[in-house]
Amino acid sequence: MAICAEGRAAPTLVRPPEKIWSRSAVAGWLLEQTAREPTLFGFDFSFAPPFIARGAYLPGDATPPTAPDFWAYVDGACPDGDLGAASFLETRHRRHFYFGKADGIKADYMHLRQCEAHYNAGGGGKPSTVYDAIGAAQVAKASFAGMRLLHAVHPHVPIWPFDPLPTSGSLIVEIYTSIAARAAGRPKGRTKVRDGVALDAALAVLESNPHLPLAQYDDHSTDAIMTAAWIRRAAQEPAYWTPALLSSEIAATEGWTFGVI
Repeated sequence: MAICAEGRAAPTLVRPPEKIWSRSAVAGWLLEQTAREPTLFGFDFSFAPPFIARGAYLPGDATPPTAPDFWAYVDGACPDGDLGAASFLETRHRRHFYFGKADGIKADYMHLRQCEAHYNAGGGGKPSTVYDAIGAAQVAKASFAGMRLLHAVHPHVPIWPFDPLPTSGSLIVEIYTSIAARAAGRPKGRTKVRDGVALDAALAVLESNPHLPLAQYDDHSTDAIMTAAWIRRAAQEPAYWTPALLSSEIAATEGWTFGVI
């Protein structure tokens, strides 16, 4: 995680209370941070499964028809520790997720949200789907675990676009770090930054001062720093808050990735 204030100061990494961040610790930090000062939080996972294309999150299974109620459903269905959700995919709703060839044709599981399909059609890249649960690049388990985190903090912090923009206070949005990297001048297919010189070059494009040197330049750290700087600038752009295709139905069921217009 990284954080920055208004102005041009470079984002800095937030140290975890233990060796690494747990999901519960992230939720606790978020609530502490919003109590200190209004903050715009960005999380890089899918805030809801696709709904519009098929009229349900998990067709054939009884699930709520709006995202906040679905988060509650996921949370209530998962006995996993630390807001985990592996059992939701592996046991409770196993037939909806692709784990390998034994499940049939992978293409049959590749359902996308309207935002993802729009981003893909515009040349943004091929986004992952929360129904694909195989391989190192899959986002399925992390996204459903993230939905449990959203359920935990939602009583205290609004989440866009499921909630209207507040006139004051904190807000949570879904982000995609590749959007921030492209806005920082990183070429398509080479969005990851693994050294300080390249990170400072990206920050300069985002109107940020150079960063404080890091002990290690891994993808997670540089993604967090670049994206925090990008959110600071992008939040001032009205177009990002009013995507043309964002209908009230999409806002209630699937949500939208901040930065896709």
